Amino acid sequence: MNVVEVLEKNAKEYGQKPAIIFRQEKISFSQLKDKVFSLSRALLKLGVKPGDKVALYLPGCPEYIFSYLAGWSIGACCVPLDFMLTEEEIISCLSHSEAHVLITKHKASISLTRLKAELPLLENIIACHSKEEGALNFEELLNAGWNQPLKAEIKEKDHAIIFYTSGTTGKPKGVLINYAQLDAPPKSMAFFVNSDLSAKDTTLCALPFSHLGGLIYIQNTITFGLTMVLMERFMPLDFLKNVQNYKVNFFWIVPSMYYALLQLKEFETFDLSSLRWIVTFGASSSPEALRRFHQFCPKAHLLNGWGLTETNAPTVVLPMGSSKIESVGLPAPWIEVKIFSNNGEQVPCGGIGEVAVKSWVVCEGYFKDEKLTQETIRKGWFYTGDLGKFDEQGFLYIVGRKKEMIKVGGEIVFEPEVEASLQKHPDIAEAAVIGVADKLRGEVPKAFLVVKEGRDLSAEDLRFFLRQHLAHFKIPHYFEFCTALPKNRTGKIDKEQLRK
Repeated sequence: MNVVEVLEKNAKEYGQKPAIIFRQEKISFSQLKDKVFSLSRALLKLGVKPGDKVALYLPGCPEYIFSYLAGWSIGACCVPLDFMLTEEEIISCLSHSEAHVLITKHKASISLTRLKAELPLLENIIACHSKEEGALNFEELLNAGWNQPLKAEIKEKDHAIIFYTSGTTGKPKGVLINYAQLDAPPKSMAFFVNSDLSAKDTTLCALPFSHLGGLIYIQNTITFGLTMVLMERFMPLDFLKNVQNYKVNFFWIVPSMYYALLQLKEFETFDLSSLRWIVTFGASSSPEALRRFHQFCPKAHLLNGWGLTETNAPTVVLPMGSSKIESVGLPAPWIEVKIFSNNGEQVPCGGIGEVAVKSWVVCEGYFKDEKLTQETIRKGWFYTGDLGKFDEQGFLYIVGRKKEMIKVGGEIVFEPEVEASLQKHPDIAEAAVIGVADKLRGEVPKAFLVVKEGRDLSAEDLRFFLRQHLAHFKIPHYFEFCTALPKNRTGKIDKEQLRK
């Protein structure tokens, strides 16, 4: 993807059409190009060269988009960081990535002075919407009027992004994405929705740009000329207001977000008729929520999908019009997907094993971690850590992560299967299942549950209900009722927190 050419083309073709709508402010494609090019020239003036790491630590805002595109316009490698990360996590990721520039926003818990003191490679910090000691001002850089030519020599294999899949003070895991792979998500989207997206469409983004799900919105906006309505963070009521007010045509969110929308008392009052297709990614327990949501936008196509940051998702998506919503669908033609056993043999149709992917879309590995790269990518196949199976028509079903497999007295239980059964109960708002130690059976399932407002449930009620859906050894031995389940920034339930 040549970002400079794409932005110039969009500015000519779409001009004053809104590319981004944020807090009711509209930024046209022409304005987007001008802001991105201004920031690109500012970065060049600061000495940023092709391949240099430019870290982005911002909430959902237009400045995040400008920063991504400006970095790519000059051949830099962007390092997007979750705005929820702590100071220690930020220092860890910036140090590991060898970032030269940090673009950020004021946050009381982050000391920019400390960052500069502890990170000798960090040459410049750029702060948005405020003047911070030791930092350059983002808005002043945009308005400086520098005129450096934007003619970076960028090769397809040059690194465009380092995604940190978990910010930790231990050993950060940085996924390497190259410039050729920036085309992967838009190409997949065009294939899977049969080109049912165009410059006439409006989409709604409530996912963080530090994660691939959010980044895909940016890629699709500039590739197809879409209008993106941007939310700083997901708020269920405001999300539905945006769908109705801006006549949104499609979006993709994770299952827990659908659950949150369905719990709203006002949900049934919103007009969702503008939606043509809706997508869920991230869990195999989502079909129930998607079907319930679909009752209020029956003309929209239901799509389920699967993929990882490392495979530049979407990798596998349910074809338009298919009723197999329990499946995540079929791979794109340029992607191979196979199921392997623990001893490396291909598993026959219907058998469960680890899902592996081979294609040009697969990341080249992990930054400065050759050991993990070799463990994960073997003979050209990326081993995802997800367990799955194929049906006779070649549709893929994800049954859970390897670590979501519970061994109960020799029997195998997959946590998502139990969660899906719990989610069928009309009084359950959210459910998560983990394995806990048991002296007699080795492990047993434990369920964490959020009950809908005004409803009352007991463990015995649930055991009786689950006997109609699950074998006895799959029924949780323990039930813990919670007011809310912990979530990560993409809205997925954080099971690591539950396991502590």
